[in-house]
Amino acid sequence: MYKNHTPSARLRRTVTRGLVTSTAMAAALGIVAPGATAASAATSSEAVVLAEGIGTTDIQRVNAAAVVRLDPTPDVLLLSDYDFIHALWQKARDAGELMDSVRTAAEQAMLSSSAADHVRFITTGIHDAYRLDQQREQDRAEAERAARLAKSQALQVVGIPSTPELLELNDDNFIRAVIKHPAAGPEVRAAGIRALTGEPSDWREFIVNGVREAHKTDVANELKEIEEKDREEAERLREVAARKSASALFRIVPTEGMLVLSSDNFIRELLRLAPSDLRDSELYAAAQAAVLSGDPEDWKQFIHTGADEAYKRDDENRRKKAAEADRRLALQIQAAAENDTVHPGLVAAAKAALAGTDEQVREFLKEDTQYRLKRQSLQLTGPNADGWYVRQSTVDNNEGFITPVDSRSPLADREDATWVVVPSLVSKPGCWSFESARRPGYYLMTDVSSLRVRSAADDRTSAFRQNATWCARKGLRGTGTGFVWGEGADERWLRHISGALYVAKNTNPELTADTGTWKVAAPLAP
Repeated sequence: MYKNHTPSARLRRTVTRGLVTSTAMAAALGIVAPGATAASAATSSEAVVLAEGIGTTDIQRVNAAAVVRLDPTPDVLLLSDYDFIHALWQKARDAGELMDSVRTAAEQAMLSSSAADHVRFITTGIHDAYRLDQQREQDRAEAERAARLAKSQALQVVGIPSTPELLELNDDNFIRAVIKHPAAGPEVRAAGIRALTGEPSDWREFIVNGVREAHKTDVANELKEIEEKDREEAERLREVAARKSASALFRIVPTEGMLVLSSDNFIRELLRLAPSDLRDSELYAAAQAAVLSGDPEDWKQFIHTGADEAYKRDDENRRKKAAEADRRLALQIQAAAENDTVHPGLVAAAKAALAGTDEQVREFLKEDTQYRLKRQSLQLTGPNADGWYVRQSTVDNNEGFITPVDSRSPLADREDATWVVVPSLVSKPGCWSFESARRPGYYLMTDVSSLRVRSAADDRTSAFRQNATWCARKGLRGTGTGFVWGEGADERWLRHISGALYVAKNTNPELTADTGTWKVAAPLAP
């Protein structure tokens, strides 16, 4: 039925022109009389929904709008609950990673056709989601602050003067600066070089712990040479090095007087000078426990090894806290994508990330990653339909058609057959809009006058958004997905007719099943 080649633009236009003017085409499409288009019927139907679809108060809406900084104008307050959620979703989406939980929760609410679910999101759901976003932002800010402090501590341990320029370097360049500095010993340089050959997680580990451990080895090696000549001096220097290292963990530059205090009084000074944010840390608690023990061996153990061990526990706790919040959000995104059935790529990526490292989860959650993972391609199913996909082309006046495309096709062709699946622009449960991967801001929509499907720029009018809305239906043979445009008696299915895309009534279910059943497939242009 289908030949494995792409018909020329000119041929497609010629065939389409002949089809549109034929009586058979008019019958297949079910073209309505002027003034009674599917769009106008849908708009009329939607007006009824808007009038009846408000189950929340103005106060509840104003409070919800404040979360995403949406201006609660009279027009906004008169939207149906569903449309109001869509407006909230758009603002959350525009905010990027700062409101990932709000955006995801809004998408889950929009998937539901239950009025109670819509009310629940507006009254409580958005606030619960925002608290998660706030916690993640606090955790992220704390992680960034801890990373900056770790760099400062690493410099202090090695004996490199700290400057704002050094602290602003990204991790790999910071390591390069450290290993090039004359104060860095052989072990610090070697450990830094090993870290640079690894992953970003290896860079961070070197900065947080590796520098300190390598420097200890450098000091130990130096002391071996001294110890051969003066054992007492070597022991004194070993104690000074341990105290300087412990002080760095408390972000304190020790005075000469501190370095000669008795061990218990040295620890008391660390506690007295410790920054207030360390009061609830494992490091601070370990120092208190050491002082309270009264055993000199416990004091020495804390200075030489205990402080370092407690600091590592604090760092691990910070990592776990941030990672747990990231995994909760990734799992939330996975659940939402599994429910919507049109983002199999997002589901697969979420599962892969959650089965991987914390770094992979963080990468999955990035805004640009999320947007890209919503890319899908629409493959025709049915007899002899293997490899035929929905695409558009500027050469064809942005008209939609089906054509064979595969991994060997030119990138431009694969991008023209790839779509970012987003919640419907007109705000309808279970409905979607298809944004061109090649031309962001362009959506697959219906030309009401001809019922031809094409790609066009969103002009933000309600008519355009209605025409760019596609509602998912189970395939007529029980498999695959159909996409319909319009409502009630004017409902039409996205179908191909001789390769060109139209919306047509389901007057012949068998023919509609053959020409209007689609598989939401992996994106041809990932």
